[in-house]
Amino acid sequence: MVSVYLNNAATTWPKPPCVGESLSTFLSRGGANLGRGTSSSRDMGTLNSVLDCRTRLAQLLGGYEDGDPRYVTFCSNVTEGLNIVLRGFLRPGMKALASCMEHNSVIRPLRTLERLGVKTEFLPCSPEGELGPETLSKALSKGRCDLVVLAHASNVCGTVQDVEVLASICRDAGVPLVLDTAQTAGTLSLDAAALGLAALCFTGHKGLMGPQGIGGVVWNPEFALKVDPLVTGGTGSYSHVEFQPEELPDRFEAGTPNLPGIVGLLAALDWMDEVTLEAVAERERAIGAFLLDGLLKIEGLQLQGRRTMEGRVPVFSFNFEGIDNGILADVLSRKGFETRPGLHCAPLAHKALGSFPQGSLRVSPGYFTKDPEITSFLTALTESVRELRRE
Repeated sequence: MVSVYLNNAATTWPKPPCVGESLSTFLSRGGANLGRGTSSSRDMGTLNSVLDCRTRLAQLLGGYEDGDPRYVTFCSNVTEGLNIVLRGFLRPGMKALASCMEHNSVIRPLRTLERLGVKTEFLPCSPEGELGPETLSKALSKGRCDLVVLAHASNVCGTVQDVEVLASICRDAGVPLVLDTAQTAGTLSLDAAALGLAALCFTGHKGLMGPQGIGGVVWNPEFALKVDPLVTGGTGSYSHVEFQPEELPDRFEAGTPNLPGIVGLLAALDWMDEVTLEAVAERERAIGAFLLDGLLKIEGLQLQGRRTMEGRVPVFSFNFEGIDNGILADVLSRKGFETRPGLHCAPLAHKALGSFPQGSLRVSPGYFTKDPEITSFLTALTESVRELRRE
């Protein structure tokens, strides 16, 4: 049975062929560690790949000072990036605001920090998952707030926050804004410097089309100096200093980074340069519109979030009354369609959307999804619902 992959919100698949090829080449022909060797061609090859990847990310994501690559640090994923920022900046007595649409990569660090004396507040959103500007403004006017952290787009219903307006409100209030771009980096245009973000956290394995295990943070350099490193140790630099270097990117990059992941991400960025981000976004919007149109025609389907492609990414969650979304996902899986049921690591979002505790079935096509695959899925979904209702 040929499988149809519809879980791109979890990780994009397939990857561009050059990604896997670059990993193989690095491990079989290169493989030198970063800053732990000499000026051999092998060592310089690693150094150049890492610098090139930083530079490309700074350009793509709108890094500070005309995309200075020093202000991009690597880590394992967006979750680690968010932990670096939140745990490194927030201290007892401080207060952080977030929306109720956040992923557990924000919820759990903040709940942990609450036990240490950090105050937190999760702001309500509309039934479509949008944080209203007036809600944020009102929360900021109540008193002390030290940090705002927001998911750019919901991993549950695909709603995109109006980050330009929300960032402006934060700038006017003098409060740093941290943006989680797990669902938007590589899919939507981003400019950390223009938005005045304190930090933009990204992952490489979703919209950026890279391998799993690589992500990072694009920093406002002034804010970065206020963040204590989560991990300290060897950086291959400043070896005479017994404390973690303050210079970026070394400040947040102790130990050997995921060099195969960085090389794979660089290959994905090369591919994206050829295809263009605009073309990727246009294709994903088109395939999303095609799927959304079909979903809205299915009797009894309860869609979460917006009912048009305006203000959303192609991430769709839904339920059918009386049908367990996990059982429905299993039926679809046996028919060759890969989806994602449950709470999607975002319990507060499901509470806001009215789908807690049962969760929902999430379907997320990607750039490589074909129109006939969507047609086949919609047929299989309709048939599966009828089968389960007859049982």
